[in-house]
Parts: sequence; C-alpha cells; structure tokens
Amino acid sequence: MKIAFVGKGGSGKTTLSSLFIRHLAASGAPVVAIDADINQHLGAALGLEEAQIAALPAMGGRLPLIKDYLRGTNPRIASAETMIKTTPPGEGSRLLRLSEDNPLYDACARPVELDGGAVRLMVTGPFTDADLGVACYHSKTGAVELFLNHLVDGRDEYAVVDMTAGSDSFASGMFTRFDITFLVAEPTRKGVSVYRQYKEYARDFGVVLKVVGNKVQGQDDLDFLRAEVGDDLLVTVGHSDWVRAMEKGRPPRFEFLEDANRRALRLLQVAADATYELRDWDRYTRQMVHFHLKNAASWGNERTGADLAAQVDPGFVLGESVTAPA
Repeated sequence: MKIAFVGKGGSGKTTLSSLFIRHLAASGAPVVAIDADINQHLGAALGLEEAQIAALPAMGGRLPLIKDYLRGTNPRIASAETMIKTTPPGEGSRLLRLSEDNPLYDACARPVELDGGAVRLMVTGPFTDADLGVACYHSKTGAVELFLNHLVDGRDEYAVVDMTAGSDSFASGMFTRFDITFLVAEPTRKGVSVYRQYKEYARDFGVVLKVVGNKVQGQDDLDFLRAEVGDDLLVTVGHSDWVRAMEKGRPPRFEFLEDANRRALRLLQVAADATYELRDWDRYTRQMVHFHLKNAASWGNERTGADLAAQVDPGFVLGESVTAPA
C-alpha cells in the first residue's frame, strides 16, 4: 500500500506519520518510510539522533544512480540523462519491491530499529543554502516520484510518505501515486482550508482522501471538523503524553501509547487496507503517462533535448503480475 500524509505546516503530519509507521512496524509489516517534506523531521520523529540524521543518504543527491538503475534495459530510454521525475516504466525497466534488497535501497535507504520492529527510511534530503536561487525543491522530490512510479507493492506491505506541506504536493503528479492520502487538519479555519484546496485539486483524479483531525481538545473542536469536512473525517487525535515525551527525545516503549491513539492508528490501517480492493493499475499507469506527457511538453523536452513522449510504452501496465528483468 502507498500512503501519503499531507497537511499544512505545523499540523502534526510528521508526528502522525511517524506514529503510523511505528504502528505498522509493530505489526510486523514490511515498511518503507520516506521523508519528502522540505523540512526533514521524520528521522527525528522515529527516534534518530542528530548525527544519525546527518548521515542519512539524500535521494535528491543520488538521482543519477536512481535513474540509471530504474532505466534497466528499457530501449525507449536512451540514457539516464533523458529521464525526468515523471518518466514511466516500460518493458525492460527495473521495478521495485518493498521487501527486496537492491542497489537503490543500498544507496538510498537505511534501517531504523524501532521498539516494535524495523523499517527502511529514505529521505529526499534538505533544501540547502547551495540550492537557493538555482534549484527547486521538487527536483529533490522527483526521486521519490520515480521510486513510486516503479514500485510494485502488494497487500500488507506499506510505503508511507511524509509529504511536503500544503498544496506544494500538486507541483507534479505525485499526489496521484497513493492508495490513500491522510490529510492532517487542526480544528481551525486554516487547517480546513488546506483540506478544501486539496479536495478540489484531487477531485478529478480518483484520490482517496481522508481527514485526520489533530489537536482536538473537546466536543466543540470535533463538531467544527465534522461540519467542515463531513464524511471525509476518519478519526481525531488529541493530546498525547507519549508524543510529548517523544518530542523531548525520551519516548516510552510504543506499547505504552495511549489506548485512544492506538485505536486511531488501527483505524488508519483499516482504511488503508480497504483501498487495496479498489486498486486500478490501468488508471494508475494512465495517470503516470498523463503527467509525464504534460511535463515533457512544458519543460522536459527542452531541458533534455529529447522527445520524452517516445519514452511511453503503450503496451505496458504496471501491476503485481509484472516482473522485473533479472
């Protein structure tokens, strides 16, 4: 399952995505966690020390390796230099599984031991001073989009992405790459305005969107969210002493997370698992091609000097029945 956490800055999406990752790991499920936010805090929320976070390999800095590996022997892609963030897989491309070992994971992922299990963590890398004025942050998240475009994931295994805040997710087609998107919203006008914007942008693309109300302190907050987001409200989360201790760098064992919050995490997993039956790999592939052709026409062809529309393999449909070349 591919799962995104989105929301405005400060809504608590990184905290909630880290709790969900811990919950999945404790269940024994294979998990790849990806920090695709411009503010890189997922590693810290998963308990890493500053030195460990600084040592994480940045996907954005390893784009040539990622492209060359994923290109495989696909004859429609002349070189890694002609691949862009939306380049879709085709016959001969290397596809990815969540549980396998491969050179991409070796280069870009690191294991994180949690008290309930272990996950693979990948990060886009922070936006640095060297990027100012010469780079767009989406050049870094493009590595995540390529990863998701080539990922063949199945039931009971999870790729969880902590997305960049607000509507920045719509700068590419990455918002369509998920089975379900959890939008974390505070019970405020600003909190629900991001929901409305996301809902409107995603309306025509079949995005499954559910709202997680965060920092809910009473019935008035709950009533406000219900009135503003209706049936999209899946669950609410309030104050957590466990989270407060985690933010101080002293988290108790995960088994001691409050019962109400554990129930909320189980509801998130149930909602995510239910979308597996709704999977439409044909539509998923069509959307991939749609955004690739848009990017090719608007900037990709000019930047690479190639006709990127020719990269589309018209007979290829990504899916669990497709196998990667040896």
